[in-house]
Amino acid sequence: MNIWDKFDSAIDTKGLAEDVKDAQENGATYKDVPHGDYEVKIDKLELTASKAGDPMVSVWFKILTGDFKGSRIFMNQVITQGFQIHIVNEFLRSLDTDIDIEFVTYKQYGNLLMDVIEAIDGNLEYGLSYKEGKKGFSTYEITDVFEVE
Repeated sequence: MNIWDKFDSAIDTKGLAEDVKDAQENGATYKDVPHGDYEVKIDKLELTASKAGDPMVSVWFKILTGDFKGSRIFMNQVITQGFQIHIVNEFLRSLDTDIDIEFVTYKQYGNLLMDVIEAIDGNLEYGLSYKEGKKGFSTYEITDVFEVE
């Protein structure tokens, strides 16, 4: 099987073609999401590798309301130092899942992130304060937790 056949079998090409048509008809263009307050759901929460190959937590927020509805905000935090893991731990605790948040090993932490996304998927949405912090880095603070009805 060549690579193109592999892509065709792995990806919903019919749905993708419909997305392209929709983008063309609705004039979809990418706009940077400005810092501000948003109502979001978390689409993705995973332990991955940075471009440099370091362990990194990646969070994808999907905006649910307003002018940027459907847009995404991305939070990426490398976790090679204690204070970096602390930042992610505090963020995870703010998601209100009742899961005990603790780093032991990277494998354990990856499984923990899967448990958290499983607990919130379809159950919780959030108020997100997305701001510019020190040295121009973005900050992400959960300000509200909403149960999905």
